[in-house]
Amino acid sequence: MPELPEVEVVRRGLARWVSGRTVDTVEVLHPRAIRRHAAGAADFAARLKGLRIGEARRRGKYLWLPVAGGEIRSAVPEGAPAALVPSEGHGLAVLAHLGMSGQLLVQPQDAPDEKHLRVRIRFDDAEDTELRFVDQRTFGGLSLHDTVPGDADDLPDVIAHIARDPLDVAFDDAAFHDALRRRRTTVKRALLDQSLISGVGNIYADEALWRSRLHYERPTAGFTRPRTAELLGHVREVMNAALAVGGTSFDSLYVNVNGESGYFARSLDAYGRADEPCRRCGTPIRRRPWMNRSSYFCPRCQRPPRPTHGG
Repeated sequence: MPELPEVEVVRRGLARWVSGRTVDTVEVLHPRAIRRHAAGAADFAARLKGLRIGEARRRGKYLWLPVAGGEIRSAVPEGAPAALVPSEGHGLAVLAHLGMSGQLLVQPQDAPDEKHLRVRIRFDDAEDTELRFVDQRTFGGLSLHDTVPGDADDLPDVIAHIARDPLDVAFDDAAFHDALRRRRTTVKRALLDQSLISGVGNIYADEALWRSRLHYERPTAGFTRPRTAELLGHVREVMNAALAVGGTSFDSLYVNVNGESGYFARSLDAYGRADEPCRRCGTPIRRRPWMNRSSYFCPRCQRPPRPTHGG
């Protein structure tokens, strides 16, 4: 599943090619692609028509497009003219769930349809490009939500519980450290807890832990502020390094809005490198099952914590 760097690459593409344009038509080609929009495909398409796409935004792994302008169209029975209902003053945003294989592509209107094209959005300008949501496995989707009143980022209300991510200028390092100590969990579980820190998934957790020389089962209760600061520094370093080369792509499913793959997979130090030599000490990297995933680590550089006994 795409993590923060991959989603940020897509966000930047949307900001360049889609933000500021006004929706003309929306075509839903597969109902599962809008299953999180409870009112259904007709409502989704009707309410978006005529709205202007705002600046593409992201928090952690979550991506959304604020929409605004004029009145909001409500869905009506098929064949009847669309009715207009006044806005109640709240903002709206299209939330994109990329899932395992979702892609948001900006394509020429005359480009052949992708095999797994699910939603098509066309605009009312002279540009000949359209936005396409393509999803092979149909785990992802698009949905329309109210935004949190007064939120400067037009945050969709359904993700209001998601913590800020480590590349967000408003991320509070001290508060994260305090929460880490209170949570009394293990470090990789903490990094993947989107209510503590968002955007970190299995790949970048393993990479940051390798750089920090921390075993994934290290308890967080004993973390000092310098240790937490070092870990956050490595999380940021690995994510910025991935961003610089377009993210991590292991197959053709993750691409940016122009269909191009990222190249950070070539630079991974731990994830996916089972039995290959550690780039630091030469010890073979190990893979261990972990919470229905895998953890990759160096058994010499990232020694497991000593077992505790008694209370």
